[in-house]
Amino acid sequence: MQIVVEQHQSARDSHAHRSRLPAYCTSMGRVLLAYLPPEQLEHYLARVELTGFEKAFPRELSGGMKMRVSIARALVMRPALLLLDEPFAALDEITRSRLNDDLLKLKSALGATIVFVTHSVYESVYLSTRITVMAPRPGRVVADIPVDPSLARNEDFRLGSYYAERCRETSAALQLAMGEPPPPGPKHEARRG
Repeated sequence: MQIVVEQHQSARDSHAHRSRLPAYCTSMGRVLLAYLPPEQLEHYLARVELTGFEKAFPRELSGGMKMRVSIARALVMRPALLLLDEPFAALDEITRSRLNDDLLKLKSALGATIVFVTHSVYESVYLSTRITVMAPRPGRVVADIPVDPSLARNEDFRLGSYYAERCRETSAALQLAMGEPPPPGPKHEARRG
């Protein structure tokens, strides 16, 4: 089973300003789509660090919290493959960084495969064990860049030379995908997949 979590999960949030909303508009109710007992729903909200917000309405949640509800809703289905299409793009950098770390913990706990679409070079290197850079029209793979899965993802990783080099390599591949020459500096060669 595959589950998709997209960047904008607020289609049903547009009417959140009304004073009386049905129960499915609360955090727990949005996860309730799987008809699980309340204690199991609480478990999934706890996994995404939303304990205490079970009865919160969308208007009472931050952008990051709304994204966590979407991820909890996906986790209820226990997917083997989780497709995340720019889920953190609209978030501030601090929240985005925190959710990146949370996603890595969830991945470890789930054992699921995650396909993460992002336009952030830094996010792609931090979250990935493999980066596929694609070019538009026609869509095609320009580079396949491995990222060492044995390296712990933490602040030391972000500040290290390995991370910096993978970011440079990914940036060069991205520029190649856009039809531009790679930036000046150390020699960059995109690895073709």
